Formats: sequence, structure tokens, C-alpha cells
Amino acid sequence: ALNNAWSRWHKCRLCGQDYQGEVTCALGWACWKTYLGRPETVLESETDTVRCLAMTLLGNGLLDARHHEAALSVQEAELSMLRRIGASVLIVQANLAMTYQQLGRLEDASRMQRDVYSGWLKLHGKEDHRTLRAANNYAASLRDLERFTEAKALLRKTIPVTRRALGENEEATLRMRWCFARALYGDDDATLEYSDDAEPYVSVDSSWQVHDKALRSRSTTGMIFFWKNGPISVRSIGQKFQAITSTDAESHGIASAMY
Repeated sequence: ALNNAWSRWHKCRLCGQDYQGEVTCALGWACWKTYLGRPETVLESETDTVRCLAMTLLGNGLLDARHHEAALSVQEAELSMLRRIGASVLIVQANLAMTYQQLGRLEDASRMQRDVYSGWLKLHGKEDHRTLRAANNYAASLRDLERFTEAKALLRKTIPVTRRALGENEEATLRMRWCFARALYGDDDATLEYSDDAEPYVSVDSSWQVHDKALRSRSTTGMIFFWKNGPISVRSIGQKFQAITSTDAESHGIASAMY
């Protein structure tokens, strides 16, 4: 019953799509005002749950509308409330890490992602999808800090688990592989030599989109590979680019993969 009633705050009943931007923000405020009077107690019933859900919805709505400072205030207040009543904080910490990232507070974001990963790992083990998602987010935060060695070490440990637990072609597996690839080509100290007959360690097929920064367009014909001992190779519309480093990639007009 709660799920059906709750969907009206974040999903259009006509088209079934999630609301976006300022609409999400406005509905977040409306939801929070609706449930503001509910008590702060340990989450044991729907009555207790909705106040926390409303605060989460408000924080996410503010973040979606790019009101990052306001989102930060709401999420920090929610985290404090959950700690006070003894409830789980992992989801709120993950949301807070995203806000830190948007504000350029990359060290804070990485520390928070580390805590989230450690928390899910302790609660549900290394093969749980929440643990694996948190591992990828933590690795991405390390990559953003240019701590490539740490990012690659974590991904080398978790990619085989993800492939075994979720499958080769699951989105989570492909995202983790792509994160590894970006960490590899972002590291200027990575080994550059490779041969054309080297076995691909990771491949991302044409379902991924390559963004052409110069033309501001997207190509769905791209293929991204990297080798155990070598660089990224990006093939797009019949042209082959060898992106030895992230700087070289940008010089070819390849800014990032879109997903």
C-alpha cells in the first residue's frame, strides 16, 4: 500500500516516467511538508518510515534540480536524524556522497563512498548487488581523485565477483569494467605497449555510446577495448583512435562514455 501511494511523489501516473529537475524538487518539498509532522522514531512501521522517505525525496529532488548546497543541508540533517534514532544510514550516505561530488568535495565524497562500501560488505557480503554497486562508486571516487592504483586494485578484486554474481552482460558489470578502463587510461604511468593480438581483458560493446565533444553528438557505433598491458582503443564510424591517456582521448574529441 505504501509503495503504491508513494509513487505519486516521484513518478508520472500517465506515462510511468520519473519526474525530473524542478518538478522533482517541487514535489519533494510538497512531500516533506505533508509528512513533516510524523514522529522521529525507530523505523518499525509505515508511519515511522514516511518521514524519512520524505526527507530522502526532498534531498534527491534538490540535487536533481542542481540546488546542491540546499541538498547538502537536507541530507546532513537526515543523516543526523537516522543516527539519532539508530536506523541504517547507508542509503543516505550514498546520496550525500553524490552531493559532495557535485560540490567538488571529492575527498569527502570518497570517504563517504568508502564507508558505504564497507557497510554493505559487512551486512550482506561481497556478492550482494548493493555491495558491488557501492564498490564501483568507491572506485570511481578514487579515480576522480587520480588515485588510480587504489581504484584499479579494488576493481581487480571486485570485477570477477561481479561477473560471477551478476553475469557478463549485466549493466553493473559493464559499468565496473568501464570504470576500470577509465582508471587505466587516466593513469599516465600505465604501461603503453601492446600488440594487436593481445587478449582483450575488458571489452565494452556497441551498446555503449561514445560522446564526441567537438560535434556535441553521440555515436552508438563505438567499441571500447583495453588490454592487460596496453591502452584504450576506441573505434567509431570507421575511424580508430588509440587513447593512451585521458589527454590524448580528449584531443581526439572523445570526452567520455555516456550511460
